[in-house]
Amino acid sequence: MYIQWVQVVDYRSYRTLSYSPAPQLNLLTGPNGQGKTNLLEALSLLLVGRSFRGAKSAEMPRWDAAAASVSGELRRGASSRTLRREVRRREDGNWAVMGEGCPWARVVPFAWQDLAILNGPPLARRNFIDGFTGKLVPAHLTAHARYRQVLARRNHLLQSGLGPREMSDRLAPWDEQLAVVGIELAGRRRAAVETIGVELERLFGELGGAGRVRLEYRASLGEAPTVEGVMAELARRREEEDRRGQTLVGPHRDDLLIELDGRDARLFGSRGQQRLLALALRLAEVGPVTAAVGSPPVLLLDDALSELDPEAQRRVLERIEGSGQVFLTTAEPMLSARRATWWHVEGGRVETGIPATEAVPA
Repeated sequence: MYIQWVQVVDYRSYRTLSYSPAPQLNLLTGPNGQGKTNLLEALSLLLVGRSFRGAKSAEMPRWDAAAASVSGELRRGASSRTLRREVRRREDGNWAVMGEGCPWARVVPFAWQDLAILNGPPLARRNFIDGFTGKLVPAHLTAHARYRQVLARRNHLLQSGLGPREMSDRLAPWDEQLAVVGIELAGRRRAAVETIGVELERLFGELGGAGRVRLEYRASLGEAPTVEGVMAELARRREEEDRRGQTLVGPHRDDLLIELDGRDARLFGSRGQQRLLALALRLAEVGPVTAAVGSPPVLLLDDALSELDPEAQRRVLERIEGSGQVFLTTAEPMLSARRATWWHVEGGRVETGIPATEAVPA
């Protein structure tokens, strides 16, 4: 799968843009603050309907614009599909993304925020797992949204000040739903971690990483939870939950252990190791997603090579050159990419840049 063309109107720094990227590696260069990351974000919006860096809808339109839009054509084999996304205000005054998606469109992003997978709170790692799992099994995202609704409702009751008997009666149906959906989520997460763990162990070494890397999904519900067991644990901790006003049992409290040579990479990995690990985690998504969907995802890599040594940069480039359509922003005027199309981004324009043959140092 690849993007054949894209048109952007009033999106962040772009008033209008017509762009036909190459179906393989696209290197985006240019001064800082000229729209390289904004272009990646527009491509993410087109493909999956949201920003890869978690931006809100209201932040996407150009200043003072009534709406923003991104249109484009996706190709997969002999088939194609034209998509259009529009960001505009709804009747209630809130901004929202409008437009239908494509069932086989997938994105694998990388940005500096992904370092939080290594050194951030457990939520960052859960979000990574859920995002990857959703690319393999879209129903996971629906179940995750349902779980969040159940959790919010349950927490609201715990904070309502009801008496013990009434509280127990009111919580009972939500306890069962939390157990059923929570077990479903944890099971899919565990399977996804096992899948990406195999890819990561091989890929990290290929990218020049030293040491053996291992992933372990740490589930608060245990290895083989049952609905009855989860509800019993909820009952056991009811008094503490009442006191704290929040749900203390469930996959919203799970975490992902990332080990390097048997030690927690969050605590003992250098910044360079952590950055390479975060990038390797993202690139490890490609194989499983390709197998699940039947076509490779589009890679949106924002400044992915910074803080990596030259050998690691070379290995990453070799890897992504054969990974389908890739967009890589870089401040480097020259990279050893032999199969790449260079683009210069500046002042809201995207123009053909340095030919790949000239970008290879002698």
